[in-house]
Amino acid sequence: MPESNPWIDYVVDASQRTALFLDIMRERGNQYNAHIAATAPNVLGFAYDVVMDGRDLPDRVNYVLTRIKPPKAVTIDPRKRPFVVIDPRAGHGPGIGGFKADSEIGVALAAGHPCYFIGFLPEPEPGQTIEKVMRAEVAFIEHVVEAHPQADGKPAVIGNCQAGWAVAMLASYRPDLCGPIILAGAPLSYWAGVHGKNPMRYSGGLLGGGWLTALTGDLGAGKFDGAWLVQNFENMNPANTLWSKQHNVFAKVDTERDRYLDFERWWGGHVILNAEEMQFIVDNLFVGNKLPTGGVVTSDGVRLDFRRIKSPIICFCSKGDDITPPQQALGWITDLYESVDAIRSHGQTIVYAVHDKVGHLGIFVSGSVARKEHREFASNIDFIDCLPPGLYEAVLTPKTGDEPDADLDPTDYITRFEARDLDDIRALGHNDLEDERRFAAVARLSEINTGLYKTFVHPWMEALVTPQMAKAAREMHPLRLGYKLASDVNPLMNSVRLWADHARENRKPVDPNNPFWMMQEQVSDGITTALETYGQLRDQATEAMFMATYSSPLLQAMLGLSASDESPRPHPGLDPEHRAFVEQRITELTAKMAEGGVKEAAVRALLYVLWPNRAADERRFEIVDRLREDDEQSLQDFKEMLREQFLMLLIDEDRAIETLAGLMTGQAKERDEVLAMIRLIAGTGGALSPDSEDRLARIEKLLDTPQLASSEKRKRKENA
Repeated sequence: MPESNPWIDYVVDASQRTALFLDIMRERGNQYNAHIAATAPNVLGFAYDVVMDGRDLPDRVNYVLTRIKPPKAVTIDPRKRPFVVIDPRAGHGPGIGGFKADSEIGVALAAGHPCYFIGFLPEPEPGQTIEKVMRAEVAFIEHVVEAHPQADGKPAVIGNCQAGWAVAMLASYRPDLCGPIILAGAPLSYWAGVHGKNPMRYSGGLLGGGWLTALTGDLGAGKFDGAWLVQNFENMNPANTLWSKQHNVFAKVDTERDRYLDFERWWGGHVILNAEEMQFIVDNLFVGNKLPTGGVVTSDGVRLDFRRIKSPIICFCSKGDDITPPQQALGWITDLYESVDAIRSHGQTIVYAVHDKVGHLGIFVSGSVARKEHREFASNIDFIDCLPPGLYEAVLTPKTGDEPDADLDPTDYITRFEARDLDDIRALGHNDLEDERRFAAVARLSEINTGLYKTFVHPWMEALVTPQMAKAAREMHPLRLGYKLASDVNPLMNSVRLWADHARENRKPVDPNNPFWMMQEQVSDGITTALETYGQLRDQATEAMFMATYSSPLLQAMLGLSASDESPRPHPGLDPEHRAFVEQRITELTAKMAEGGVKEAAVRALLYVLWPNRAADERRFEIVDRLREDDEQSLQDFKEMLREQFLMLLIDEDRAIETLAGLMTGQAKERDEVLAMIRLIAGTGGALSPDSEDRLARIEKLLDTPQLASSEKRKRKENA
């Protein structure tokens, strides 16, 4: 048998891979055409029923509420709170939160929770605004609450990316509506970032602000093509967009087809926004950055202040996310608050988790993330709901098999919520005063440019551009053409199909050690490196140009930013009404320290004993939750009691502890049970720290008083 020729082997393989690659592109184009022709295109991997249609509401919107049908092997517990997943409307279609079995929806279903999904149609309704969408989502969640009267807890709401700030808006508009809200990869503080990274935040300044958004909306005859947003994402990583993504399919053409087509079905599902919606987003978020400091007011006079949110807020972000870096996901906390005490004064619980490397889409799509972070959030949602007010970081530790009481947690991780300070948020990177001035200058210039455009250009554009012209322009968008020209709409692609069929029948993959294959991969690596270098140089130039332009004292003075040395965007501060409320609340809780019974005493003593740990362990909560259920106490009642006892300890720890004996008056028989319960719960997950042991000894000494003993004797005499 003659020896094979490496060059011929490579040429045969490369020609076959070329045919198969082009055929995958053809399938991608056909898939795109079928997807955009659907009435309600989405990429959900679960069956569902439409429950509410936003087009039936008084203020019509293109959003719909669906109930997810659980797989046959999954049993839903009607007593568990429902989960509601809201997907981002940022250029792509809906469904990414339920794209795979291992997804946000999948892990919630597996935990026994009813699941709902809020998606949207490709075309917005006439007159649709961001505020109308928010009101529709409020109506949807109200329906979910009514549909689950047996649920022990309000719905947990997940907002992915753009939907994250939308969830924060609706939760601040209706603080009574939601349970814990999970903001996954959600940008809330758009100016935030660190030098040398996050170049996307500079684009608004270099384009002169929001006037270009207004122009794009006018060219769309009042509609904004989401393909432009997708184009912005594509431009961020030229190496991946122009080479790596496609070369990966070409090099692994025998195995990558299904994964690639599944993702492209979502990535290419471009949707439309009303121009007014996009202008609101740019003016108030991207450029104006008004939302995190309470600068947005609804038409009915409600200020969307995140401090109004009473539900626990869970922020999940990643250091590997170049679209929503941790600074933008968490910067709103330092924008709003000057200390953790200020967070507590608003009764707010904030939990954050920072992944080390997963990218933006991986936060919603990655199966490993779903099996880890999202699974832990779902399994601990009641625990999070009951956390005392404050700032916490979710710390997930893989099980090794040696952990004490590991059987109390069915997952592969032990979750602790460790108390943090605002300095921990600042340590991730934050803007200094000069950065704030630069971005404030962008916001001022944007207002001027947009005002000039709307005054002198908009009337002409409105008269010249017809809906037919706008539709034709959308069809000619480069991203849309890329899909269509590679589909069967193009008659030339028929020969590609025949070529690919022949290649599949005679497929001869090359040996990975073939020198020409190895040379191909080296060339590919070189191209990738060159494009990455170009991207880095471009980003450095972008930042340098931004700094040079908006650091100018003359420009800042012309825009009115040098009239004061104060920050151009100060903390909102505490208004007199809130200060009065806090003082009243302190007075009420101080008076209630001597009120209550065994439950209140047990919870207060337990919090006191565990406070030195500065962390809440899910294994301890599992014991507490079982005792709560045995006592038939609702989660909401337990949560309110726990928070009150925690705040009492913050207000006056010594008095709160000294009054414990009074709460146990006449309950000497229960004393030993309470102390045993405290020791059991405090010792779960490991031995008590020396400080906690000292505190427990103080509690034991305090409750071992003649007052309790005499009251018990008196009680026995009365019974006799």
